[in-house]
Amino acid sequence: MALAYVIGSIPFALVSSRIFALPDPRTYGSGNPGATNVLRTGRKAAAAVTLAGDAAKGWAAVALAAAIGPRYGLGEAGVAAVALAAFFGHVFSIFLGFKGGKGVATAGGVLLALNGWLGLATIATWALVAATWRISSLAALVTAALAPIYAVFFFGVGAVAGAVAVISVLLIWRHRSNIRNLLAGTEETFAARNEDGGGPQR
Repeated sequence: MALAYVIGSIPFALVSSRIFALPDPRTYGSGNPGATNVLRTGRKAAAAVTLAGDAAKGWAAVALAAAIGPRYGLGEAGVAAVALAAFFGHVFSIFLGFKGGKGVATAGGVLLALNGWLGLATIATWALVAATWRISSLAALVTAALAPIYAVFFFGVGAVAGAVAVISVLLIWRHRSNIRNLLAGTEETFAARNEDGGGPQR
């Protein structure tokens, strides 16, 4: 769990920003160190690296636990605990003063590692909602609400479904400002975000 937390804490938004010589993503736009905010710079490649890195670290931590855990008596409950640790690492990163991103990409990686079909179901849900309404936060919120239901379908009521439920609740809580904007009708669409630019480019 400690290793999963450290892996989850790696802030790929800052890593990709350094690689592409971009400003710290915490200094512009929403201030969130995540792929959606990095996209405000107009550098799609940087946003893609952030998205891939954040998803990969969640997948790697859980996949590692699932692969070697049984040798050390780590069962389903242990893997579920590792999944939580990796997600909490992203949201409360030890490298960012226990602050972090909202966790959408990392949650996706975690769910893919827990069960491929579970991960694909949540990714498909996000993509469908995003394609229909063109609002990233709405897609994340709908997916978070449905993910525990998917987990119960694939795993039944147990440790994994419980971990997914905790991840979903925390993810929704991290989107509370977006929920207020959605209710007020002021939440940005993908098109508005791309037109806005949102942050300094260099």
